[in-house]
Amino acid sequence: MATQEQEAGGFNVDPMHQFEVYPIIELPMVGGVDPSFTNASLWMMIAVVCVSLFLTLSARGASLVPSRLQSLGELAYEFIANMIRDNAGQEGLRYFPFIFTLFMFVLFCNMLGMVPYSFTVTSHLIVTFALASVIFIAVTAIGFIRHGLGFVQLFVPKGIPLIMLPLLVVIELISYLTRPVSLSVRLFANMMAGHTMLKVFGGFTVAFLSAGGIISAGAIAPFALMVAFTALELLIAFLQAYVFAILTCIYLNDALHMH
Repeated sequence: MATQEQEAGGFNVDPMHQFEVYPIIELPMVGGVDPSFTNASLWMMIAVVCVSLFLTLSARGASLVPSRLQSLGELAYEFIANMIRDNAGQEGLRYFPFIFTLFMFVLFCNMLGMVPYSFTVTSHLIVTFALASVIFIAVTAIGFIRHGLGFVQLFVPKGIPLIMLPLLVVIELISYLTRPVSLSVRLFANMMAGHTMLKVFGGFTVAFLSAGGIISAGAIAPFALMVAFTALELLIAFLQAYVFAILTCIYLNDALHMH
């Protein structure tokens, strides 16, 4: 993928420029780690503030006849509660605060990334891998706390010939250990690919408009594709938050019920 800056009609169309992380407040190195406050840090804070404001305002002045904002807040609550009940059972509701917070954070990070001149935090593997690692460690800890050493039976499929047991145990163990990788890469790859595609088609649209004007036949097709891809990317932003949360519920179900 080319990273060299290109220009079209005076607009920067380098599709990778939007993923650049740069310091806003530079701080001295601590133990070889750069703790500077970056644009990624800023947009994660903005996401947290937006989620907090949304939930606070939706719950304030709650009434039997809900306002639109209250309805959205209740819809989000019921959506995640039903997801947990369906995939981790009633016992999984004990972990509702964690899964709800995770879903809302990923959703708002994804949606804020659709705002022009913003930054998509979830398009960076280090962020998604950190979230996935927290989930993996937490679920594994829950499994051992609940079942003790019996949790290792999760890697032993039932009803298989003894001669195949060593091979299948290794396969199950590798599959389990790669969960944080697959969970993080799925979110990162979808968000990065989608935003790269939007940037590329946006550059085409700007170039055609600059060359022939808004009614140019050559500009209509890229512009129409931009509208369609933007709608698709909004849908993907929601779906990826949903997939991230539902896979967390499935992993939690394994830890609780050894299925």
